Amino acid sequence: MSTCATASRDAAEPVAGTSATARTWLLVEQTGPWGTEALIESHLDPRIGRALEAAADGTGVRVALIRRPGRHADCHGSTARRVFLAHTAPGRSWMRTATITDPGALLSLDFARLGAGEHDGLWAPYTGDPLVFVCTNGKRDRCCALLGRPLAAELTVSGTEAWEITHIGGHRFSPTLFVLPYGYAYGRASAPLVKDAVESARSGRVLLDHCRGRSAWERPAQAADLAVRELIREDRADALDAVRTEAVSPPGAGEAPVTPAWAVTVAHRDGRSWRVTVEQRTDGAPAPASCGLPLGRPARMAVLSVRALPGPASSPAPS
Repeated sequence: MSTCATASRDAAEPVAGTSATARTWLLVEQTGPWGTEALIESHLDPRIGRALEAAADGTGVRVALIRRPGRHADCHGSTARRVFLAHTAPGRSWMRTATITDPGALLSLDFARLGAGEHDGLWAPYTGDPLVFVCTNGKRDRCCALLGRPLAAELTVSGTEAWEITHIGGHRFSPTLFVLPYGYAYGRASAPLVKDAVESARSGRVLLDHCRGRSAWERPAQAADLAVRELIREDRADALDAVRTEAVSPPGAGEAPVTPAWAVTVAHRDGRSWRVTVEQRTDGAPAPASCGLPLGRPARMAVLSVRALPGPASSPAPS
């Protein structure tokens, strides 16, 4: 039986502009099985899971459960668990970590400030290697289990700091993952590609191959950032920022746009900037958005144009 990942790959569906959106990630270790809605269908107290979802709603914080790759014992004991906070905005990214025994204590966090990029000295800075989070929740989509779990296990054996994570969207791009501290996501990943992505992140750069986008932005800005990077061959993670996104009418649409479109202003830290026109299209080959769903035409971000805005005439090439 064909899977959604196979159908998407066969249709050559582009991955750019498909990352989950989160300015700040709150990642909570939770061993044992995960259900479809993991925050309320795991061995985490569902009352705490619901409260965390409610507290994070509208703040820019995304909460997910994580666990180490391997067998996941079905045990209910209250044990110490690792937690991570990561803010992914360009030039302001940071990571904090702690070990806690009471996940209910997370409800006292100021989610609005965390979403705005303010950690206020909470917990300890994370100073280790870049972290990889591979989506493996087979209860949401079997592709995540069939393709994600073997990848997470392979990365761990090779020494990569890898975790399994409950849900980051885009099952049909499995195996899918993101890398912190910068928050760039990848689809149809392999172990060699992930190792290159980690090595890039270690040196403050981003690997563009199979890149879905940076989670700090909504999807039009993700696509615009990657388009400018490809155009000017820029791989420094914090060199670019999507500073403005506005809805526009696509070319030829007249007064009643038939498809959503945006103009995204992407700024380089050297002063250059570009206006990127992005349109949401559903003109690809039919494919299921997830295993078990009927065929459809998944929305994709199509970059129509990239236009340099007035500014510095030239600048040094990326080093």
